[in-house]
Amino acid sequence: MKIDGVFSGGGVKAYAFLGALKQVYDHDHSIVRVAGSSAGAIIAAFVASGYQFSEIDELIQELDTKKLMDPPKWTTFIPFSKWANLYYQLGLYKGNKLEKWVHKQLARKNIHTFYDLKSGYLKMVVSDISLGKLVVIPDDLDRIYGLNPDDFPVAKAVRMSAGFPFFFMPKKIFSETNRESLIVDGGLLSNFPLWVFKDDNNRSKRPVVGMKLSGNPEQEKPDDIKNAIEMFQAVFSTMLNAHDARYVSTTEKNNIIFIPVDHVDTTDFELNPTTREQLIRIGEERAEAFLKYWPK
Repeated sequence: MKIDGVFSGGGVKAYAFLGALKQVYDHDHSIVRVAGSSAGAIIAAFVASGYQFSEIDELIQELDTKKLMDPPKWTTFIPFSKWANLYYQLGLYKGNKLEKWVHKQLARKNIHTFYDLKSGYLKMVVSDISLGKLVVIPDDLDRIYGLNPDDFPVAKAVRMSAGFPFFFMPKKIFSETNRESLIVDGGLLSNFPLWVFKDDNNRSKRPVVGMKLSGNPEQEKPDDIKNAIEMFQAVFSTMLNAHDARYVSTTEKNNIIFIPVDHVDTTDFELNPTTREQLIRIGEERAEAFLKYWPK
């Protein structure tokens, strides 16, 4: 059956998508349009670019995530300088290596800008913190910034959507009037854009399956907050999920594969092979159980 797919954010937890995707294809579903936020934007871009599951699996499995951590060189020589960098550059890592890696993989399929993709087949969510707007790329590029989507690099959009605040430095978009906007992780405003393929009548062209890297919001346990750092983490987590939680809990639960991976930290780029395999297995098990009875 032809379906559309939506992938949530979740950082390195995205290894779980490999297991879920395997089950989607094993159940003879083919994904037509895709959307994603943050780490989900990476998977969505590969699917939209024509990568087969076996190829995506190989790309992600072979990726050394530690090599994506690229602090400015001067911070490696001066003790505690990375915290100054966080203050002045708004992030610990540049994120250039992530963008270059994505660009390299997409180029293998001759995908460079959105002109190279079928119109409407890939959508990514980013957060414009200068304008305080949720932005869907490529849909909103012309309306908000006066930019031609056909000229906008797909890898750049992926890097923007996956720009986890404070971990990666914000990217910049300059409008046609040269107005600067700082862009960060799409998950800040919509970590799970399941709504993105709805038309004006709140209907979808074909069945939509969402893959969400966390448990069902109605079943999540409350945080045990004991100090200011844990409070900040809890506040940020609330921001990541608040926009989507009500929508998920009231309308589309029967179309979502919930993948409970909260035991893994979003930015643990030094993930060991055992944990990677565990994430993949959890994704596969949850998707298999879901697809056994879907669509209802």
